[in-house]
Amino acid sequence: MNENRPLWNPYAAGVALGLVLLASFVLTGRGLGASGTFKHVEAAVIHAVEPTWAEENQNIASFFSDPQRSSLNDWIVWLTIGSAVGGAMAVFTGKRFKVETVRGPRARIENRWILAVVGGAISGFAAQLARGCTSGQALTGGAQLSLGSWVFMFAVFGGAYGMAWFVRRQWI
Repeated sequence: MNENRPLWNPYAAGVALGLVLLASFVLTGRGLGASGTFKHVEAAVIHAVEPTWAEENQNIASFFSDPQRSSLNDWIVWLTIGSAVGGAMAVFTGKRFKVETVRGPRARIENRWILAVVGGAISGFAAQLARGCTSGQALTGGAQLSLGSWVFMFAVFGGAYGMAWFVRRQWI
């Protein structure tokens, strides 16, 4: 592994991401997002355990309206799988794969993992409340000039900036 290899230029990466979003709209009629995948997986697990309850549940019943189609055979599930495969290909072909816990010199590994898991759980819950994850809200909603998506992103950046003050000592 060579950590000194240059990373992508952030402007070029932004343009590439914009082209991927445009291609997503043109090819599928939908934008980008990932949190829906977890809802589809959870619905499939619930349906395997208690099919009647899943089919009568207002939140996930639409996933089972076509008995010939699995909840897991949805565009967003395939998008997430493709993103994971593409990311793995990029990290391995770029020779940048390394198993590590990124943390500041004062942060303990255990605390970093606890904060990551708690933050992920809060983000997952919030994605359901907001009806979309940060990629769905910021990229897709932002590209469509959705006011709610823009408010969401300003809140995310403002919240992160405000929270940074409390955890800054772990990173210096």
